[in-house]
Amino acid sequence: MSLRILLADDHCIVRQGLRALLERAGFDVVGEAADGLEAVRLAESLTPDAAVLDLIMPTLNGLDAGRQILVRQPTMPILLLTMHTEEAHVAAALRAGIRGYLLKTQAADDLARAIRDAVRGHLFLSAAVARVVVDGYVAGTPPAQEVLAPRERQVLQLVAEGHTSKAIAAKLGLSVKTVESYRARVMEKVGVHETAGLVRYAIRNGVIVP
Repeated sequence: MSLRILLADDHCIVRQGLRALLERAGFDVVGEAADGLEAVRLAESLTPDAAVLDLIMPTLNGLDAGRQILVRQPTMPILLLTMHTEEAHVAAALRAGIRGYLLKTQAADDLARAIRDAVRGHLFLSAAVARVVVDGYVAGTPPAQEVLAPRERQVLQLVAEGHTSKAIAAKLGLSVKTVESYRARVMEKVGVHETAGLVRYAIRNGVIVP
């Protein structure tokens, strides 16, 4: 029986390429999402055997989408596809329970095996990513601690993407007052006092890309 896969990437042409790649390898792609929020919804409604998520997506990035999926479906293997090999990103993904961290440049060679490994309960890292992890361990680099709660990270991403509090409230089903409260809490936690500072923080921490 074919493994059922959910794909999420904000570029349609990338999703089409990944779908073709996976279908040739014998997988059944049961859903596609263009952003993290849609991926979370589809994961819940379709219950795929695994989800392959782009790390950088609008509205909700792949890592935070993966975190939300795992809250609801803790045994679902989540794999991240990315161009980013920064140690902080990899460490955050591993702490979150992500089962695969793959570079897009190596997806054609690695993705099918990574999914099968993840479904079996194993961890898969692209070779370049594994080197980052090993180098960090050898250097004794302490892992960066996540200071924001999931909803705070989500509001941060939307603010950094340029959405108003009213637009964020509509997207997340919250009141404007609640969004403003989250925004103020994020500013206090990260030590900034204006929107530009939040944008810089989001870029430095891989929440969005410039």
